[in-house]
Amino acid sequence: MPVTDSIADYITRIRNAGNAKKNTTDIPYSKLKENISKLLVEKGYVKNFTVITSEQFPFIRIELKYTPDGTHAIREITRVSKPGRRVYEGKDLKKYLGGLGLSILSTSKGVVTDKEAREQGIGGEVLFRIL
Repeated sequence: MPVTDSIADYITRIRNAGNAKKNTTDIPYSKLKENISKLLVEKGYVKNFTVITSEQFPFIRIELKYTPDGTHAIREITRVSKPGRRVYEGKDLKKYLGGLGLSILSTSKGVVTDKEAREQGIGGEVLFRIL
């Protein structure tokens, strides 16, 4: 069965693997998911990711990150913009949870956080929020 919302699938795979205490999870490849993975590594939510193209279908292997007490580094991750209801924010982006969490946006300048979008003075589609 084909996936209609690939970003929601990406988020769900990370959330489920974290809840199951897995070290890695595999996600079907797309350039957007690769850029989101780079951002999550940069912000410290996941350890690392690898793009594997040797198989018939390329995929991204994400190494999950845990705190010293064994809890998942991502406490909450929720999809905002969906195929049936796209959510866009303008230049006046609000901070998510007063700056504790991040909103991840798809903009004309690529995939950025809400803080980076405010600094650049751009808006875009809010893909998901993470804490």
